[in-house]
Amino acid sequence: MSVLPVLAAREVMRRLTRAGFFHIKTQGSHYIFLNPKTDRVTSVPLHGGKDIGRGLLGKILKQADISVEEFLNL
Repeated sequence: MSVLPVLAAREVMRRLTRAGFFHIKTQGSHYIFLNPKTDRVTSVPLHGGKDIGRGLLGKILKQADISVEEFLNL
């Protein structure tokens, strides 16, 4: 398993979009994404330019059912 990087929230959203996810709604500062093919839903917090840490990124990928290698290649 590859080591997860620390990424900006906008970069995580960009890569989720490349993986087939669509932004469906915003709740406060959290952006909710849906993949219509797999019916997977995940949310990405956008808190004033703060980066997404490794632990949270791992949880987002688990919810989205995307492997680390696949995510890093997007």
